[in-house]
Amino acid sequence: MIWELNLVLLLFALIVAVAALTVKDLLSAIVLLSAFSFFMCLLWTEMGAVDVAFTEAAVGAGVSTAFFMGALYNTTRRTKD
Repeated sequence: MIWELNLVLLLFALIVAVAALTVKDLLSAIVLLSAFSFFMCLLWTEMGAVDVAFTEAAVGAGVSTAFFMGALYNTTRRTKD
């Protein structure tokens, strides 16, 4: 394990997670949460947990993003901001 790479991936994941919590647009939040899952997948892979990384990629970045997009498609805006 390269601890510098782990630290960089962890910082990227933290920055993306905080950004996902602070954005106002729901589509941007979905994209950022998908990016968070991708960075966590890379982190798990680098740490040697390939099975966990595969599950994170399939469920975190794949299925949950599709569900979020479907839920966003079925919602309406209440205000114009």
